[in-house]
Amino acid sequence: MIITKEEFEKFNKLYRTAFVNSLSGFKSANLIGTISKEGKTNLAIFSSVIHVGANPPAIGFLMRPVSVERHTYTNIKETNHFTINHVCKNFFTKAHQTSARFDKDISEFDEYGLTPEYSDTIKAPYVKDSKIKNGCRFVEEQKIKFNGTIFMVGEILEVILPDDVIGEDGFVDIEKVGTIAISGLDSYHETKRIARLSYAKPGNEASEL
Repeated sequence: MIITKEEFEKFNKLYRTAFVNSLSGFKSANLIGTISKEGKTNLAIFSSVIHVGANPPAIGFLMRPVSVERHTYTNIKETNHFTINHVCKNFFTKAHQTSARFDKDISEFDEYGLTPEYSDTIKAPYVKDSKIKNGCRFVEEQKIKFNGTIFMVGEILEVILPDDVIGEDGFVDIEKVGTIAISGLDSYHETKRIARLSYAKPGNEASEL
C-alpha cells in the first residue's frame, strides 16, 4: 500500500491526526510541569521530548502552535523553568488525562490526584510519582515555519532519580523504574530491552555489552 499526500488530504481530520501521529513509532511519555507567575501549577503530557545535547546537558520538546492559549508555553516564558517527568505504568491513565483542556486556574495535579513536589533549584513542580525527573531552565525556542510548531529547549539543571538505576558507564536503566512509551496519541506500551550494543566503529562488528 502506498498513501500519497493527495490521499492524506482526503482523510477526515481525526483519522489523519491518528494516522500521522503513529508513523514516527514509539515515543517517550513525559509530563511537563510548570507554574505561572501567580503560583498556579500546570501539568501536561508530551510525547515529543528529545535529547538535545550532553555538554551542556540539554533537552527539548515540540509543542503545537500558540494560536490558542497554551498554559505550558506561557508559564515557561514567565518563569523560565519547567520539569520533565517520566510517565510510569502505575499512573499512566492519570497522565493521559492531562491532555484535556482546562482553564488556567485549574491544576491538573489537583484534578487527577498527582502530587507536586519542589526542589530548591527549580521553580516548577515535579511529579512525585515519577521516578526519573529533569529540572530545566528555558534557554531557547525555535519556531518551525512550515507549520507553526515551536521547539522549546531547556538546560538540565538537576536530575532526580533512584541511585540503583545508574550503571557504571552512566547508562540510566529506565525500564527498571517502569518508564513507558507512547505510540500515536493514545496507545501506551511497556518495553523490553533486546540488547545494548558496543560503540559503532568502521570495520568492527557490533557486540553486546
